[in-house]
Amino acid sequence: MSNFLFPPALPPSLPVLGSNRRFPVHRVYCVGRNFADHAREMGAETPLEVPVFFSKPADSLVIGGGDMAYPLATEDLHHEVELVVALCAGSRGPVDRKTATNMVFGHAVGVDLTRRDRQAEAKAGRLPWDVAKGFDRSAPISALTAFEDWRPSDQSIWMDVNGERRQSGKLDQMIHDAAAAVSALSRLFELRAGDLLFMGTPAGVGPLVPGDDWEAGIEGLPRLRGHILRD
Repeated sequence: MSNFLFPPALPPSLPVLGSNRRFPVHRVYCVGRNFADHAREMGAETPLEVPVFFSKPADSLVIGGGDMAYPLATEDLHHEVELVVALCAGSRGPVDRKTATNMVFGHAVGVDLTRRDRQAEAKAGRLPWDVAKGFDRSAPISALTAFEDWRPSDQSIWMDVNGERRQSGKLDQMIHDAAAAVSALSRLFELRAGDLLFMGTPAGVGPLVPGDDWEAGIEGLPRLRGHILRD
């Protein structure tokens, strides 16, 4: 007999392309303002030296996209397509770039959904972004592709809504690459195998409304598709 008051939730896990094994997720970290053009469109200064981080709950992941309800407490839901880095090793202290690279298991396409109106309120009040970023089903993500099969360089990253291109950029436009971001993150947190890092988004973020179909992609990785359900 279990000592739990009710059955504990299983940890989220991601499929791995070409394998029947799954990647168990520990935490979800995100890099903010990692594309200069997106920082400018949001009216923010571009931090060039130190990455800016925030986080999402692991259970906010939507594995494989698909049909999604419009979230509560917003009238301005925005899409942000991102490269996702998945770690297969951890660290209890700071790591250098080489070690950070060796900690990477693979990559995926992700979408950082944002309640933009709640984010504007948080910015105006100098408040945390949790309500704007960490809500239910705020992080659609594709299957993982192992590092030996794909690694980031100058690949295209894009987001379409109802067949119209909204976001378009190149991964080499990121201010901080994966090795730099993981190294910086290791100075703030004890990293673990299973951690995910959303790497920031290019310019062109915009609204999603009920009835919208969207598709997010990075050259060489599986595409991610979704639909915003009508009430």
